[in-house]
Amino acid sequence: MISTDRLVTFLLLLLLFLREPCVYATQDNYPLGSRFAAMRNTSVMLPDLWSVSHNQAGLGWIQNLSIGFHHENKFIIPEYALQSLAIAIPTKPGTIGLNYSYFGYSKYHESKVGLSFGRVFGEYIAAGIQLDYLNTFIAEEYGNQGNLAIEGGIMAKPVDFLYIGAHVFNPTRTKISTYDEEPVPTIIRVGVGVQLFEMVFLGIETEKELDHKPINKAGIEVEPVNNLFLRAGISTNPTQTSFGIGYSLKGFRADLAFTVHQQLGLTPHFTLMYAFQ
Repeated sequence: MISTDRLVTFLLLLLLFLREPCVYATQDNYPLGSRFAAMRNTSVMLPDLWSVSHNQAGLGWIQNLSIGFHHENKFIIPEYALQSLAIAIPTKPGTIGLNYSYFGYSKYHESKVGLSFGRVFGEYIAAGIQLDYLNTFIAEEYGNQGNLAIEGGIMAKPVDFLYIGAHVFNPTRTKISTYDEEPVPTIIRVGVGVQLFEMVFLGIETEKELDHKPINKAGIEVEPVNNLFLRAGISTNPTQTSFGIGYSLKGFRADLAFTVHQQLGLTPHFTLMYAFQ
């Protein structure tokens, strides 16, 4: 008789190795932060603590020591949870970023440790790079397999209201393990955003994994009253929508988001951050 643990592991691996764009592929670059999740991860052009997973160039504009925790439960399946910690440490040459993420459960999990650096050059351009250690664990026969990967990007703010960004993950086509010959995905992202009336941000972005069709995204963030943020977004291939809310007060920021997949259902996201004043 098949045990419950073995059945859960099999179903989880089946989802992973189908490699649909809507589901995390093996050692995909997990998008982190509920602010961005609410905007369907239209984020490559925006500086934020969670630039550690979207575009490390954004770290260059962080001026305060910041720490954050992120949690999401993909399709409300306990074994399909993702947790992450991130820290940004400003220094005179630039900002150092540290992040750790864990996806899965005891029988199957993926983890990522990243060390990043972002710096502003002049007033309008920033660049960043990150070294990742990626690890996959499958119980019993396989155990742990890991490898190093790199990622990095640039951001530009040529005028006060215009944001431009580009990022590439794993340009060297690193392979995570001996499980198969397929490399970790290589993902290229480019986007542009406009700040309107100081209270509305609109962004568009295209994401292209080399082995899949491009994903087009659009996101909006509105601040109707001071410190309260309403957000929404949409993406293609497959079509997914998202929405969320955020609130900041005296260095603290809490963000809540929900992603809706037409076939697989709802994914809740929660993030808590603090920037030391």
